[in-house]
Amino acid sequence: MIPVLCRDCIALDSFEAVPERCPGCGSPRLVGHAELADLAIAHIDCDAFYATVEKRDRPELAEQPVIVGGGQRGVVLACCYVARLYGVRSAMPMFKALAACPDAVVIRPDMTKYREVGRAVRAEMRRLTPLVEPLSIDEAFLDLSGTAGLHGAAPAQLLAGLARRVEDEFGITASIGLSHNKFLAKLASDLDKPRGFAVIGRTEARGFLADKPVGWLWGVGGAMQRRLAADGITRIGQLCGIDERDLAARYGRIGLRLAGLARGEDSRIVDPGGETKSISAETTFAQDQTDAGALAHILWPLCEKVAARLKEARLAAGTVTLKLKTADFRLRTRSRALADPSQLADTLFQAADRLLKGEADGATRFRLIGVGADRLVDAAEADLPTLFDAETGGPRRLAEAIDALRQRHGTQAVQRGRAFERPVGHSVAPRQDHGEGPPQFDADLEP
Repeated sequence: MIPVLCRDCIALDSFEAVPERCPGCGSPRLVGHAELADLAIAHIDCDAFYATVEKRDRPELAEQPVIVGGGQRGVVLACCYVARLYGVRSAMPMFKALAACPDAVVIRPDMTKYREVGRAVRAEMRRLTPLVEPLSIDEAFLDLSGTAGLHGAAPAQLLAGLARRVEDEFGITASIGLSHNKFLAKLASDLDKPRGFAVIGRTEARGFLADKPVGWLWGVGGAMQRRLAADGITRIGQLCGIDERDLAARYGRIGLRLAGLARGEDSRIVDPGGETKSISAETTFAQDQTDAGALAHILWPLCEKVAARLKEARLAAGTVTLKLKTADFRLRTRSRALADPSQLADTLFQAADRLLKGEADGATRFRLIGVGADRLVDAAEADLPTLFDAETGGPRRLAEAIDALRQRHGTQAVQRGRAFERPVGHSVAPRQDHGEGPPQFDADLEP
């Protein structure tokens, strides 16, 4: 007998074979799998999240290709499934996306709205289990082990009910992957998009993975794929034919991890307290910039943005990272460790500006600049008072006073002089770039 779930009426029954329609409600949206009633690790991913939210708010766009992103020099933040039929993809330069789909409706991103919807969806997840590990604003892992007794339903039923509530209450759709570990759950959620529900069980994992490209493995990016290909390894199943010791000798620690993943093994737990690794902001320019002063002028509000996010997350930066992209799309990242952890925009800026002066030679044209806070620590370790602070009131007190005024009168109520200084002879017009990624990433710098 095969457990079969109806995704519309949420019934879970067993049949000798998966029927074409639900005997109870007549729905064809059925999921049948031998391990369906026993699996409890899920990955939930909202479908084309930003574009779907925009279509929800503008029903007249329902059948049209929609791209959420910046201007001609920006990139595609998200696109709907209609636009994807034309070859448009996230992170594609806008000029290429519009060349592929000239009739697309382009919408500038509204990060405040997206975060609000993302938080509401996450609240629904936490109604089912406290073990929710967010990966980004629109996706998360869930561990539903032991929830059947509490809710009176199997994890698969709870997930189907969650997807239905998200669709009914928030007007967006989500795809679900269900398995016994995070790696397979994440793979499963990509198999049946949009509005999908896919299952990968223990017994089938190795066979399922055998003919898949090594790029499907968690942590295997382009460089590792090339390294494996140089050794004649392009399919996951090939890794299973190599002794673990040989993989470790050839590739180090990652070799052992590859051996386990190739067999469908993943020991990572769903960690609701997973640490934020970085907080960053960036912007793409309307015109390439070469002048260090002009670049520094754009850098300052990004540092303010990162500082605000650090305070909101109760974290502090141990390292500041500068990100630059040249006119020919070459990426440069430079990092500088701080003497002490900090949440202060001025401290972040001073470190980033030193890095910038080493890169901006007046000749190299840059199309993007960003700043990131890394090696994050608890806010309690940040900007500890000194004797100077106690006597005269230092940078931390000034920042606190500015924050208090902004909370009372709005973010534009108080501005540092640096925000108004503009290099003579340079017109700076940044454009927005947003990354559809972790919720801590933010780049909504207004032009």
